[in-house]
Amino acid sequence: MKTYFRLLSFAKPIEKFAIPYIVYTILYVVFSTSVLALLGPLLNTLFNVNDNCGQQQAAKASQDISTFDVAGRFTYYLNDFVNKYGHFGALQFVCAVIVVAVILGNLFRYLSQRTMENMRIHTLLKIRKAVFDNVMNLHLGYFSNERKGDIISKVASEVQTVQYTVTGTLQVIFKEPLLLIAYLVVLFSTSVKLTLISLLVIPIAGFIISRIVKKLRAHAVEAQNSYANMVSYLDESLSGIKIIKAFNATNFIIKRFDDENVRYSKIGKAMSRRQQLASPVSEALSIIMISFIVLYGGYLLFNNESELTPGQFIAYIALFSQLMRPAKALGDAFSNIHSGLVAGERVLALIDEQPQITDAPNAVAITEFTEGIHLNNVSFAYNERVVLKNINLTVPKGKTVALVGPSGGGKSTMMDLLPRFIEPKDGDILIDDKNIKEVTATSLRSLMGIVNQESILFNDTIFNNIAFGKTGVTQQEVEAAARIANAHNFIVDTEDGYQTNIGDRGVKLSGGQRQRISIARAVLNNPPIMLLDEATSALDTESEKLVQDALNNLMKNRTSLIIAHRLSTIQSADIIVVLEEGRIVEQGSHNELIEHNGLYRKLIDMQTFNAD
Repeated sequence: MKTYFRLLSFAKPIEKFAIPYIVYTILYVVFSTSVLALLGPLLNTLFNVNDNCGQQQAAKASQDISTFDVAGRFTYYLNDFVNKYGHFGALQFVCAVIVVAVILGNLFRYLSQRTMENMRIHTLLKIRKAVFDNVMNLHLGYFSNERKGDIISKVASEVQTVQYTVTGTLQVIFKEPLLLIAYLVVLFSTSVKLTLISLLVIPIAGFIISRIVKKLRAHAVEAQNSYANMVSYLDESLSGIKIIKAFNATNFIIKRFDDENVRYSKIGKAMSRRQQLASPVSEALSIIMISFIVLYGGYLLFNNESELTPGQFIAYIALFSQLMRPAKALGDAFSNIHSGLVAGERVLALIDEQPQITDAPNAVAITEFTEGIHLNNVSFAYNERVVLKNINLTVPKGKTVALVGPSGGGKSTMMDLLPRFIEPKDGDILIDDKNIKEVTATSLRSLMGIVNQESILFNDTIFNNIAFGKTGVTQQEVEAAARIANAHNFIVDTEDGYQTNIGDRGVKLSGGQRQRISIARAVLNNPPIMLLDEATSALDTESEKLVQDALNNLMKNRTSLIIAHRLSTIQSADIIVVLEEGRIVEQGSHNELIEHNGLYRKLIDMQTFNAD
């Protein structure tokens, strides 16, 4: 129940929906119950039944009739109509009252359902916002450990399951018991003896249904996990479609998805069998009980032992048949809530996930960069694997510093430490004299422009990709950034120029074009610090030259930290830092390192030999 009430807290301000819903539902129950209660007097009037009970009721004064005796009070007025206007006039009166009651009952039913639907949509909005907001604020390490498809499943499908189940159950929990109580009050006011005998079916039905739905929670857990796996497979398949076809792995991928699909279908069938069995069982039990009531009541009528008239008896049967409807709805709600609570637990777990990297309580915004970047005794490890060991490095303002070395040496890790994508295990990183742990992440990252080896673009126009994350950007500013990035000429040659949609992840552009769009985006941001992570390594020679020229334009008058795959592109760097196994083994200019005849010289010779 803790999970249920926490999910329900997203409906706040709940009183905005709960109070109107309660009022509308009470009025709906009153009028819908009244229609059935008035069925007996209608039948008595229609068939001109004058019974002793009715005559006695007519003889009573209005004030002597119980407030809750709807049928008795109505019979009093009905007999008065019979005396004044005859049986047909009384029939007109009965029909008019029933029509008004039906119209009002259904009007309030509609209003209550609309109120609950507004609450459902409001709850969905807040849950989905809370989930997505928290996901976007999580540290990058979280996404390395979690499957993207599992996250997508929670944000999309499972939130939907939660909002339908939770708000739907809330609706049932209030309305159906109220209907049940109202029907029981009328039934007992009609015949206590018959009602007590008839109610034997309810505990029997409840016990049988509880046994049926007992294992639904375990099935719901399996179903949610299986669905998340399918979404993950789908995401991986769409992302890697080129590799799948290149390695003739289409049948393997199809089989993997089909196997999970079959597993999910089997779980769904098992859940459906139990969920759908509850309703027929309760309905069958109710029909059996109604048949028994008809048999027993008919016996009393035929032997003149019944306290009810034939019209009242038929109305009683109709009312009792409706008694099982709210009982059945409650059973269905409890059989369905398991999947909603399981989905809710998974969604809440995602909302509760805390980012490992957060701003300090007294963090300040940093607005300028004046002196340099300093790494003091910085170490970093992924679990037990040490990646960086006691790194000491200064990147002076306005200088270009290149990081080189064998794969796995810690170059990308060092780059990721600067914008606080990850945190060092030991040591400090300073921007000028400010420790980056003491400044806000937003202001820190606003000082930095990042161009990665993989160009991350969005399924949008070229203009919006260059202006990404900024508002109020003019066409002239975007074009100026594109010219610096050597991108303007190919952009104007596209079908719609800057308004051309580049497709998913920029699939309509070449690798060099995508990279130049990324550089234009960094140029437009105009940061004082540039972080370039192997920005040209995946390009052909011609594209590399265009991109390298764009990067040279980008780095003018800026502090730049570069990870280079091709060492020929960083020979003009002010400082070249050579990393090996997480340590700085060499540091200096190109000429100094060549003369040193160490690892850097070895790497240069290897690339020169391979080029030859």
